Amino acid sequence: MNLEKKIEQLKQIKSDLFQKDFLLTWEKSDADLKAILEIADILKEMRGQNISPRVFDTGLAISNFRDNSTRTRFSFASASNLLGLAVQDLDEQKSQIAHGETVRETANMISFLSDFIGIRDDMYLGEGNKYMREVGEALDEGAAKGVLPHRPGIVNLQCDMDHPTQSMADLLHLQKEFGSLENLKGKKIVMSWAYSPSYGKPLSVPQGIIGLMSRFGMDIELAHPEGYELIPEIVEMAGKNAKASGGSFNVSHNMSEAMKDADIVYPKSWAPYHIMEERTKLLKNKDTNGLKDLEQTCLANNAKHKDWEYDEAKMKLTKNQDALYMHCLPADISGVSCKEGEVNADVFEKYRIKTYHEAGFKPYIIAAMMFSNKFDNPAAVLKQILDSNRKRVLL
Repeated sequence: MNLEKKIEQLKQIKSDLFQKDFLLTWEKSDADLKAILEIADILKEMRGQNISPRVFDTGLAISNFRDNSTRTRFSFASASNLLGLAVQDLDEQKSQIAHGETVRETANMISFLSDFIGIRDDMYLGEGNKYMREVGEALDEGAAKGVLPHRPGIVNLQCDMDHPTQSMADLLHLQKEFGSLENLKGKKIVMSWAYSPSYGKPLSVPQGIIGLMSRFGMDIELAHPEGYELIPEIVEMAGKNAKASGGSFNVSHNMSEAMKDADIVYPKSWAPYHIMEERTKLLKNKDTNGLKDLEQTCLANNAKHKDWEYDEAKMKLTKNQDALYMHCLPADISGVSCKEGEVNADVFEKYRIKTYHEAGFKPYIIAAMMFSNKFDNPAAVLKQILDSNRKRVLL
């Protein structure tokens, strides 16, 4: 489909994304999600056709990562640059935050000439998404009181509850792999815990996957050992989503059984919900010894489930012995990045390039979230960009 037809298709989607933060996928309507996918696809095609979609001449995109990142950090920078914004990292250790500056004050001080703030805050259960909303409230006040010329939009780059830029990139990947969103209906996706030699990995990726994919009529299998539960309310929501969309939702505790006839598999380690609750308390109290003890306990528990590795035997149980393997990366690859991990080296290598394609959608998803926040009629603006045919590279 050419760009003009894609833009016409976007016109038909009645979304409500203008001047709205993107914090949780389950706060967005189906139309909102489809609009993001379409805009991302159009921006990607424009880049491929050497068309510059720079809609900003000046302005900052603030990159606030309170946890480590490679893909999402560079995806946010790439998305910002794609649209014409300069990126400024907010290093909390180099700012007055380290001296007690409040969230309310920081949010305003960094936003005088800023258009977007991207935030990753996934370390503290119950705090990350709350922090993003606190920043949003401070920006609302700043804009209302005339401190800020306009209110910057916020993009959730991962919190304690959801990882929307990841799950939306995954959804676009699935749309491309299976031909359409409609073709996902009835497909079985297994979101499975997998063994890792580390502990404390956030819950947001598995929660984001079950929270989003359950809205498109898919058959969701959430597999994990006993005791490795996710946030109960999100699991319950995913079940309701699946039922409403004509799909199904099941929780199981046997990785091999779960993989049977799967169309898509997503083996990914995470820390148990109750462990993340305890870890959050220890982090808040700066209890270093308690954290060390908790880590040793968790690693010992993880070691009981080393058989939760996605390997060739489990792959052969899937649909046509070739289910689409997905991962947010970096994966714990047995014999490569660790002695024993989430996925067998040969199996990962088979799908490695596809996981890179999966990751490659993220910059465009983030750019689409920014674009739809900024423009009330994104299709009209995209048509102007297409008509102007301004070249990104002057060949």
